[in-house]
Amino acid sequence: MKKSKIEHPTSEIPKYKHIFFDLDHTIWDFDKNAEETLHELYEIYRLHEIGVPAATIFIETYTRNNHQLWAEYHTGKITKTELRETHFKRTFIELGVHPDILPVAFEDDYVKLCPTKTNLFPHAHETLQYLQSKYTLHLISNGFREASTLKIGNTNIGRYFDQVIISEVVGINKPDKAIFEHALTVAGAQKHESIMIGDSLEADVYGALHFGMDAIYFNPFNAPKPDDVPAQVNGLKELMEIL
Repeated sequence: MKKSKIEHPTSEIPKYKHIFFDLDHTIWDFDKNAEETLHELYEIYRLHEIGVPAATIFIETYTRNNHQLWAEYHTGKITKTELRETHFKRTFIELGVHPDILPVAFEDDYVKLCPTKTNLFPHAHETLQYLQSKYTLHLISNGFREASTLKIGNTNIGRYFDQVIISEVVGINKPDKAIFEHALTVAGAQKHESIMIGDSLEADVYGALHFGMDAIYFNPFNAPKPDDVPAQVNGLKELMEIL
């Protein structure tokens, strides 16, 4: 697929000074890290004994439910508590596990273990190091404070970012314009010199575009790109070619 290009003005001065990245599903490979974690927990909790037929089926069902629930969380339809209480409960019940025998501590163990995983998308360090030499980089994450701090620390990516904005701390989620306004304020940046990069069309791309800031859709699985999305990349390394 032909990549969209970001057009720069003819001036020698680069258009952008600040790049804002999403964290989960954009830099930190959420699905891969979750898969590793759930394979371990499947064995620890002996889920086959309560009727979950295979780890792969459990992970596939969880991933689908989790993506849907995070989309609802992004838009304020559910709370952090509802998200955490629902994604595994819904998965177990969908797979035929009776509510009375759901493993009570499963969620807590997942929350403790998953953020310690260190899988990033390919070329993450290489790309961030390159971009840091040209721009000031920041993170805007709808993730939770404790988990995000662990993910950033365990993967050693914090050194690339000047500001880390976590929605739980700010009290506002992407795509709300207020979190982009807050991010620009703490970064000392202006809309016209900033660009957002993320995997979520709703939270990252449309959130930034509706705020009046440019955006690039990170689309590693080559999903159809809506016509009103101006630019996309299928891998982080492509950012080194267009920015």
